[in-house]
Amino acid sequence: MIDLKLLRASPGQVRAAPARRGDASLTRLLDEIEALDMKRRTLTAQLDTLKAERNDAAKADALAAKAGGLSATVVAERRKLGERITSLESELRQIETTLEAKALFVPNLPLPDVPDEQAVLRTWGTPVPKGGKPHWEIAEQLGILDLPRGAKLSGSGFPVLVGMGARLARGLINFMLDLHTREHGYIEVEPPLLVRKDVMEGTGQLPKFEDDMYRLSSDDLFLIPTAEVPVTNLHRDEILDGTTLPRGYVAYTPCFRREAGAAGKDTRGLLRVHQFDKVELVRFSSAGDSPAEHEKLTGHAEEVLRRLGLAYRVALLPANDFGFAAAKTYDLEAWAPGVGQWLEVSSSSTFTDYQARRASIRARPKPGEKPEFVHTLNASGVALPRTIAALLETHQQPDGSVTIPPALVPYVGTDRLA
Repeated sequence: MIDLKLLRASPGQVRAAPARRGDASLTRLLDEIEALDMKRRTLTAQLDTLKAERNDAAKADALAAKAGGLSATVVAERRKLGERITSLESELRQIETTLEAKALFVPNLPLPDVPDEQAVLRTWGTPVPKGGKPHWEIAEQLGILDLPRGAKLSGSGFPVLVGMGARLARGLINFMLDLHTREHGYIEVEPPLLVRKDVMEGTGQLPKFEDDMYRLSSDDLFLIPTAEVPVTNLHRDEILDGTTLPRGYVAYTPCFRREAGAAGKDTRGLLRVHQFDKVELVRFSSAGDSPAEHEKLTGHAEEVLRRLGLAYRVALLPANDFGFAAAKTYDLEAWAPGVGQWLEVSSSSTFTDYQARRASIRARPKPGEKPEFVHTLNASGVALPRTIAALLETHQQPDGSVTIPPALVPYVGTDRLA
């Protein structure tokens, strides 16, 4: 949620965001929000004056009543004053409802160090030369991926992993959960896959991106697009003990995304699907610690790729290319030689206090001190489909088999898919 105090105090800073994000429509929206905010403050001041007048009148009327009662004229004046207050209160509620609804469409402000163009910050590993089979051909030959039957069951974008493919996915999930809980200190969570509308609003998926979500209209619940949604909202409407920050949670969930308008973009194999498995990392921190927490979080996701033996790069995204709620995002891209592409397998973002304002998540730094909004951060730790694609294409062998990285062998039960 945009901080209206910041909009009042530093309008130039807030209004620079539309240009950086490449969305000119935000300028008009900010104009409307400023006008509504000004009207709200004017009405609030008028109501304060009228209520003070009513309080003073009530005291005078009490004395007048003891002295013989109120005249009909005074009674009529008091009634008009009450009606005026009631009318202004109704108008104020309407303005506040409209203002809140419009504010939900304003994205987070990019941090000052976010560039105007993508910047590759670092790389790890030596990319295998472009070539070899793409992952869908490798998987078909190994009998571990059945795209036609997935389409028969649910339509395109719903793959079926079979046999060792299913075991590979399960092994990856367990490997990542163990890594993040045992070595990185995260608390594991198994959250619901269906959430309420206000929960989706809390992390910024709604209302702007409702068309991209799967919704159960009869229950007004949404299938989660990522575990970020329920896990971040675990502390919705809470005041945390600031001494317990930072804290981190990890969750494995299936994820569901309609991705309206994505038809025809990288639809082969596992590159773009509507249902997929992902291990998600979520962190809560104080404002002062959040930059360091973002780097730590990104490093935790990178460690997954290093142990899987996947060459990758870390890119700092420009303001016009990252999520609505994010203030800064790193993309982790694994090299997939079969398709000759760097595949995004994780996005690591800081949301500053944007999500915390929407979900009312605060922390009290010390006993007796005023609560402050926390900072929220998350990263894929990591998503399975493109990771599996990169793994198959990177570790494919001339005989058609695929070697399993040593870190994954105990979870898959073999060092080779053949």
